[in-house]
Amino acid sequence: MYFGVDAPPRIKSQVWPLYEAPFIRRHPHKDVGDEAVPLREAVAGLFGLIPHGAGELTFGRRTYNAQSETVAEKPTFRDAWRNGQRCIVPVEHIYEPDWRGGTAVPTRIQRKDGKPMGIAGLWASNTKATGEEVFSFTMISVNADDHELLKNFHKPGDEKRMVVILGEDQYDDWLDAPAARSMTFMQQFPAQLLMTTAEPDRGKRKV
Repeated sequence: MYFGVDAPPRIKSQVWPLYEAPFIRRHPHKDVGDEAVPLREAVAGLFGLIPHGAGELTFGRRTYNAQSETVAEKPTFRDAWRNGQRCIVPVEHIYEPDWRGGTAVPTRIQRKDGKPMGIAGLWASNTKATGEEVFSFTMISVNADDHELLKNFHKPGDEKRMVVILGEDQYDDWLDAPAARSMTFMQQFPAQLLMTTAEPDRGKRKV
């Protein structure tokens, strides 16, 4: 209820590309004048955006992140961007690989204040792949080469990226923002408000 919505059923504690997870969008009937209709709603969708023209759900395996620099023009994301299909992706934390020791160490990243993170995203609806409506979503990222914390992650030599973590006061503005104003939200979240925890055994099979 932190985001003012009821969570959809069947939510998993860990999410990977093409897993079903919640995203928050404007309710499609918010303007009908009925006080019973909430301004926001949580929808279950596949993690990895599947545009309306894609013929297979597996398309989403490589579209779970959209880069802010190309999101407005790249065919996969541009319709959702131009049509105002903004969403907030609610997460407790995310994971990135820390390579400073020479090998990738899974590391949890979260807010220091313990609050969940609302990540700026886009959503899409597709009926071509299965014949039924399937919702999906992506998270938007920005360059983090100069970010005090996130510059330490990913392989040496690779571009550093971080997802766009919104402030609570930005949630409604992001959901309502027209394409012409949406780039103003593409900012790094302050490093001093984040914390990291190394989890080297994450993903390893227990004997």
